[in-house]
Amino acid sequence: MALVPYEEGAGWGARQLHSPWATYRFASHTIRVKQDWRRLGVAAVVWDAAVVLCAYLEMGSIDLRDQSVIELGAGTGLLGIVATLLGKGFFVCLFKAIYNCSARVTITDRAAALEFLESNVQANLPPELHPRAVVKELTWGKDLGNFAPGAFDFILGADIVYLEETFAELLQTLEHLCSEQTVILLSCRIRYERDHKFLKMLRGRFSVYEVHYDSSKDVHIYKAQRGSRKDDF
Repeated sequence: MALVPYEEGAGWGARQLHSPWATYRFASHTIRVKQDWRRLGVAAVVWDAAVVLCAYLEMGSIDLRDQSVIELGAGTGLLGIVATLLGKGFFVCLFKAIYNCSARVTITDRAAALEFLESNVQANLPPELHPRAVVKELTWGKDLGNFAPGAFDFILGADIVYLEETFAELLQTLEHLCSEQTVILLSCRIRYERDHKFLKMLRGRFSVYEVHYDSSKDVHIYKAQRGSRKDDF
């Protein structure tokens, strides 16, 4: 995931982060992602916020089929992989043309992480879903011209709220990618006062609601949308 704080000597959790592999079961698939703490640091390990958001999506209250989805700060790619698997649809015939109803998922991170991210995505998706998941560079606030404004139905982010100096660029990116109908889902552990500051900034531009809390991992999931609509999830 995106940069988050980490303390050495954290026991089992530290050993898990330093493991070269992490294995999960989502969407009836075993997902085995590479981790690379030594080369890429905290951006290349799986954090609890990603696991909790994957589990939330798997609950089934959100239908990703035939939706356009983007993940920000993807890191290992676990969340984007799960979104692609959960968004697997079916083929329908429209006017003698075959239409694929699977989700279209864009999995993004900074340039330094893309090769690592791409390898995890390719290794964990069945061949028929490879065209539905695109790995793409996105540095918040800087690569927005490569993305059509308001082009996504869902924006996903796990543990991407950490560096206060990136808050303005992250908000700018969210505003660019959002339409009036776009749903943003952000999962995070509230660690510091600056995390509350970001939520306040987010509420200044979007309607924000907490839709899930995992007490075992102390992870919150927030839903944000433009305007004042409060759809039940």
